[in-house]
Parts: sequence; structure tokens; C-alpha cells
Amino acid sequence: MFKLNGLVLVAALGLVTAMPHTAAAETKIYPYASSENYCPAGLQPVTINGVICCGQPNQRITYQSAMAHPVAKAKTHRVVRKHRPVRSSCPVGTKGCTFD
Repeated sequence: MFKLNGLVLVAALGLVTAMPHTAAAETKIYPYASSENYCPAGLQPVTINGVICCGQPNQRITYQSAMAHPVAKAKTHRVVRKHRPVRSSCPVGTKGCTFD
């Protein structure tokens, strides 16, 4: 009975100590591109899951470029057609009009 409790205790402590390491390894810290730095010395603006704060980035690209859609936008070309108005000749005193 005591051996089983000890084994369960050791397994639980092993899981508790391993969990923070796996959680910290999954967090991606991106640099935040800004012209001003209000962070303390040695730190820079970073983005963690979309939230801006101070820290040390562990990624090379910015959060904005990581979340950008990779597909280029389709370019549309507008065709300009010259519209020539219809000219009609309706002299005064004649019957009907002619279209040129």
C-alpha cells in the first residue's frame, strides 16, 4: 500500500515538473515592429498570442507577417473603352433624322 502511494506521488511530481517545460516550449514570442521602445533596458516590444508586452523574442519574423495570408491578391485590369456618342442630323424643315 505504501509503495503504491509513493509511486503515485513520484509520478504526480514528475508530471507537475514536466508540464511547465512543455508549455513554455510551445509559446511563441514574436518581435513587435515599432519605432519607439518604452521597455526597460535589455527588453524590446514583443507579441505573445497577439498581446504586446516587453520581453525577449524567440521568433525571427513579426506577428503581423506570421498572421498574414500567404496568397497574393488578384490583380484586376480595367479595360477603358472610348464611347463615341451617336450623332444625328436633324435639319430644321426636313422630314425625319439621319444617323451617321
